[in-house]
Order: sequence, then structure tokens, then C-alpha cells
Amino acid sequence: MQQDDLSFRQLMGDVRPLVRGRDKADVRPARRAPSDAQLARRESAANATGDDNFLSDDFVELVGAHDPVEYRHDGIQIGVLDRLRQGGYPAEARLHLLKRPLAECRRELFQFIREAHHAELRSLMVIHGRGREIDSPPNVLRSYVVKWLQQFDEVQAFASAPASHGGLGATYVMLRKSERARANNRERQQKRRG
Repeated sequence: MQQDDLSFRQLMGDVRPLVRGRDKADVRPARRAPSDAQLARRESAANATGDDNFLSDDFVELVGAHDPVEYRHDGIQIGVLDRLRQGGYPAEARLHLLKRPLAECRRELFQFIREAHHAELRSLMVIHGRGREIDSPPNVLRSYVVKWLQQFDEVQAFASAPASHGGLGATYVMLRKSERARANNRERQQKRRG
């Protein structure tokens, strides 16, 4: 028996027993430094919001938790707003802002509206959520979204979505046509007139 113990110790060599508390394998993914592509995207996002983001994050008048929102720019027909409110214009793009920090929402909304207008999209949906209390975080975000949308020249109208499309937790947005789209419309109308 002595000989077996000695052979076992020789085979084990410099192996040490596990320390209590560190006796399980660590299966968490190793934290890696961001890749060059991730760093470039972060820098691009930081630069994009630098000087040209005009959206104000100052004081906002809170919208009632159960109040629908709507807005139409001067010159926009009431029928357009009614159709928008009823979901009559299918959303060509959606932006989800649920459970995001306010600064990130400000940056994302600015970029979303600019890119959508550049891509000549007209009907959008912004999903922001809605809280039960007037000062709940989703309702504060909803109030800021209302304030921010009114600051865009590109936004013609917006309205709370119908209940089947998200209700008070989502807002339909109608953008104005780009100059190129307006020129195409004028050209088509002139061709019809002959």
C-alpha cells in the first residue's frame, strides 16, 4: 500500500488541489477589446451627433400617459392626418426605442429621420412605448419624441398609431417629399396634360 501511495504521488507531480470557491470552470465568454470595425462605428456615431444634431434635450412638457399625440405642419390637409392616425399609410421603416437611454434615443431618432428622408421614404413608425404614469420613463421618452419630431423640417405630420398597430406606444410619422420626388411628380403631371 505504501508503494501505491508513492507511485501515485510521483504520477501527480506538481498538481495542486483546487482552492475552495474556485473549483468550477469559468464558462463566461472572455471580454475582448472592441474590434477595429466596432471602434470605427462608435467614432462615426459620435461624430454624427456632434454638431449637426439640433434636437433639444432640454425641458419637455410631459404628454398625458393616456393622451394620443398628433401634429400636422402648416399646409398639410386634415385628411392626411386622419389617414395617418388610422394607419392608412403603411410604415416603410420602423425605429424601436424601447428601454434605451434618452441620449441614445435622441441620436437614433435624428439619424433615422435623416436617413429615411434621404432614402425618399414617406411613412415611418417610431416605437417608444407608453407608461401608465405621466412621469414613467416610457412616457418621458414619448414626450421627447413628440418634441423632437416637431423640430424636423422633414416631418409633415405625426400621430399615435391605432391600437392594432401599437396604440399610444407607437407613433406614425409622415415625411415630406424630397426635391427629386417633387420634380418627378411635376414631370408626370406635365406629361398627363400633354
